[in-house]
Amino acid sequence: MVWSSWLASFQSWCAVSELRRSVRGLGFRAKAAVALVALVCLAGFGGSSKKGLVPIGAGLDGPAGAHATVYARGLPLVSAFAFDGRGRLWATASGASTHTRDGVFLVRPGKAPVKAAYLRGPLGLVWVGKNLYVSTLAGVVELGGLQGTHFTSKKTILSGPSTGENNNLVRAPDGRLVLGISAPCDHCRPASKWAGAIVSFGLDGDGLRLYAGRIRAPYGLAFYPGTSDLYASMNQRDDLGSKTPGDWLALVRPGESWGFPGCYGQGGSVCAGVPKPVGVLDPHAAAGGVAFLTSGGYAPSAVVPEWNRAKVMRVDLETRKVTPLLTGLDNPLPAVTTSGGALLVGDWGSGEIYRVVLP
Repeated sequence: MVWSSWLASFQSWCAVSELRRSVRGLGFRAKAAVALVALVCLAGFGGSSKKGLVPIGAGLDGPAGAHATVYARGLPLVSAFAFDGRGRLWATASGASTHTRDGVFLVRPGKAPVKAAYLRGPLGLVWVGKNLYVSTLAGVVELGGLQGTHFTSKKTILSGPSTGENNNLVRAPDGRLVLGISAPCDHCRPASKWAGAIVSFGLDGDGLRLYAGRIRAPYGLAFYPGTSDLYASMNQRDDLGSKTPGDWLALVRPGESWGFPGCYGQGGSVCAGVPKPVGVLDPHAAAGGVAFLTSGGYAPSAVVPEWNRAKVMRVDLETRKVTPLLTGLDNPLPAVTTSGGALLVGDWGSGEIYRVVLP
């Protein structure tokens, strides 16, 4: 979505927006810390996000023919989703500046979420067999020995590996784990090659290596079903005023360099050899998780929540067109599709998880 020049000018002098931008440069938790203040400024930006959308239930607006219900309530700060081998939904909750309500939860339709483990700052999780791997502030943890709804073992398999923020965690087709790590700054060149990067490693934390580098903040990660194509949402640098680009959805290949901090899609010699995104989202969107629509009238598409814009976007993977899919949320962050093709979206702000059936 392209912002007009007057809107860009308004952003540049809006004090609250400047505060949001400078804090957001530190990562998801920092940008969440000023969310309530930032919304006062963002209210003046709202405009046409509902264009072409209609009420679809549960307080949401979406495409005609879609139907939304509340899948579960009572999980504020919901940050990531994963299904286990039995088809049950698990979720993480991660606070901004405080972490007393953080943890890993079992989520059942229509029932209160059950806290299965406390972990500080979890933003990603993936099941491998009977073990659950979770990315945290300190590294990656393996939870095992599930009895009922509680784990009996916890082991750190990867510490760090940098001072950047550990984001989503997924498993690659080759069996390795893949982790997105934010840079610890808005527009500096990190000292560690593991910061501002996507890394991969074995299930024991061994063989850490760079998957792709020089990415300011790779948050959402997902492999397109049946392929080795890794898609990532990328939060862009925030110090550029009217030249600030939209956040990106990108197809990331092993070994690529995405040019942070010099290249942000502006072209020229500084961007020579830098790949181009699949879709350009809103500026300062705080792009969240990535899910895919692989059947029905909206396939093949990627779904990306915009935490800071209170909506969910759809990226057509063939035409690369980006359009709003859902509005009416507070701070949507994780998204996943069920085995039946429904879309689940978690609202970090309200604690509700929505189930959306698309036409």
